[in-house]
Amino acid sequence: MNYNVIVIGSGPGGYVAAIRAAQLGQRTAIVERAELGGICLNWGCIPTKALLKSAAVFTDAKDAQSYGLRLDGEIHADFPAIIRRSREVAAAMSRGVQYLLKKNNVEVIQGFGKVKPDKTVEVTADNGAVTDYHADHIIIATGARSRELPNVQQDGISIIGYREAMTLAKQPESMVVIGSGAIGSEFASFYNAIGTKVTLVEFLPRVLPVEDEETSKQIERSMKKAGITVMVDASVEKVEKENGRCKVFINSVKKGMVEMDAEVVLSAVGVTTNIENIGLEETGIKTERAKVVVDDFYATNVPGYYAIGDIVHGPALAHVASHEALICVEKICGLNPHPLDYDNIPGCTYITPEVASVGTTETKAVEAGLAIKVGKFPFTASGKAAASGARDGFVKVIFDAATHLLLGVHIVGDHVTEMIAEAVALRQKKATAEDILATIHPHPSMSEALMEATAQAMGGCVHL
Repeated sequence: MNYNVIVIGSGPGGYVAAIRAAQLGQRTAIVERAELGGICLNWGCIPTKALLKSAAVFTDAKDAQSYGLRLDGEIHADFPAIIRRSREVAAAMSRGVQYLLKKNNVEVIQGFGKVKPDKTVEVTADNGAVTDYHADHIIIATGARSRELPNVQQDGISIIGYREAMTLAKQPESMVVIGSGAIGSEFASFYNAIGTKVTLVEFLPRVLPVEDEETSKQIERSMKKAGITVMVDASVEKVEKENGRCKVFINSVKKGMVEMDAEVVLSAVGVTTNIENIGLEETGIKTERAKVVVDDFYATNVPGYYAIGDIVHGPALAHVASHEALICVEKICGLNPHPLDYDNIPGCTYITPEVASVGTTETKAVEAGLAIKVGKFPFTASGKAAASGARDGFVKVIFDAATHLLLGVHIVGDHVTEMIAEAVALRQKKATAEDILATIHPHPSMSEALMEATAQAMGGCVHL
């Protein structure tokens, strides 16, 4: 019952922390009340990408003729089979985490974990049995869940969250999606692609509001072109359920009060942290605005207790949680990790076309009083994009005007989430425009658009 490290929660933060601790010689246990891998592997990042892949294949099949291919007969989206594939992918990933934990001799404790004073974790099993475990270091990685609007309460049937959106028994004929962040936009894109009539409602003046304004404009155009009804500067005031359908009342700045009928309403207005009833108050761990307060190495105000992932301040992203886990554990084990640079974290949205970004937006740079150089290269001028039949989008780069340091990169296009890591590495190494221009990019490729955008910013773009 005594360990060097106990981790509560097995998501991308928790399981990475447990495995790294075990690799560094710590006797480690991980506490999980549900599936190993947490929300990301089971109900978030991975299964949604499986759904979106099915939608992409379906769209390409319908468009096969434009590539010189002929498919005899009509293509249909088999909704139950799409859902089943997504769940199988998630289950396989969860089994992979189970294998990795076993391989690294991490003990898995099934149950609900709660921190207590004196470096103790109380675990309540499904049968109600309660057991106390002790550790030198306790890492809390309990993650987050779908946030509910007070006036749009989820019932799991007509008004749903992201979990239900992945496991519906049948494809809805129509859907209203509330919120155009990554979760809302991805589900809107998926359901629209397979034939559901989708309306996307965003409270703020533009979709994907955390992205650069030009990105938002491009995505709104692409969504409308694909058939999604987009309503910005609008809020869902209430939903009335009647005869298995939803009557949705939307207050639009442009159109006033709009009444809309839909089979399903998906609430995708962000997440809320899982910090209730896990013993923080009793243990004396400080919180602020529903987040656990930690230092640069994720130690709380109570010695021996740490927190990582969605429950601490910073972007609620799987790759952030995993990196925080490594920093936290390596510091515990006496290594010398560098604090995470929260200004250099990539964000990705897996819609069509995809969105990827890192660093400052043009608006924020101007508001900060920075003198900047901006370059933009459209994929309409890209040979690889033309050959692929995916010419929507662009690469936009932002440089400091004096030093030519790379401040921000914003990309919209086909599979561009695979490109953003180059920009992250360039910013990590304090690269300048000259460094990028001196780096040979392969041709034809989508990635050479980063070089072309840089050349455009510097006034020397050949292909535009």
